[in-house]
Amino acid sequence: MTTQQEKAQTLAALYAAPEIFRAVNVWDVVSAKTVAALPQTKAIVTAGHSIAATFGYPDGEKIPLELMLDMVGRIAAAVDLPVSADLDAGYGDAGETVRRAIGVGAVGANIEDRLRPLADSVAAVEAVIAAGDAEGVPFVLNARTDAFARAGGRPVEESVADAIARGRAYIDAGASLVFVPGLLTADLTRQLVEGIGERRISVIGIPGALSAAEYEALGVARISYGPMTQRVALTALQDVATDLYGDGVIPASTRSLN
Repeated sequence: MTTQQEKAQTLAALYAAPEIFRAVNVWDVVSAKTVAALPQTKAIVTAGHSIAATFGYPDGEKIPLELMLDMVGRIAAAVDLPVSADLDAGYGDAGETVRRAIGVGAVGANIEDRLRPLADSVAAVEAVIAAGDAEGVPFVLNARTDAFARAGGRPVEESVADAIARGRAYIDAGASLVFVPGLLTADLTRQLVEGIGERRISVIGIPGALSAAEYEALGVARISYGPMTQRVALTALQDVATDLYGDGVIPASTRSLN
């Protein structure tokens, strides 16, 4: 059995590797086991939005932390792979939230800044790393900046400069990666990589984004898909339901994955 410390080291190595780490986000035990069964899967990454939706909550820390951590723990117990959890903005105490996440088996996480004052955001990163140290786990933080996601109407150049300043500060404080969600063009991605560092940027794959291979060529370390994977699954469910309400039958190609 791989130890939690070894799983953390494995996750850190996946982020640092020349190949982009492709995180196919999961939201419950059966989705985690389905993805984990693929030989290409080296680690499991949860989507907080999707877990919240599973229990009927909107995104953004509306789901109780206990319920979110319960699902993270169930996922971690179901797979023998590193698990990184989406922990929103840390539920008011990023260090304590990460300590509890480690307790249920997580070895990495996303924590978002929501454009709080930089000093407060850096302190949260430091608290996360300190919590990992205290628990004996070299915790792998994918520190999210909302420089683009919460940009409002400000000029894109300001968002780039803000993302770079925050990203550098988070790396200096101990984060492994800087997650910059948004629809990033090749030019914007290039600027972020040059400003924060090669193999230090994490992006999201959404409709209209570059391919994983294109981001890899630009020096990006990780691509994840957030709630998109659950939306694909739900689209398939709704489509087959529409067929079944007509004269359809279950497709013969359906696999027994549960």
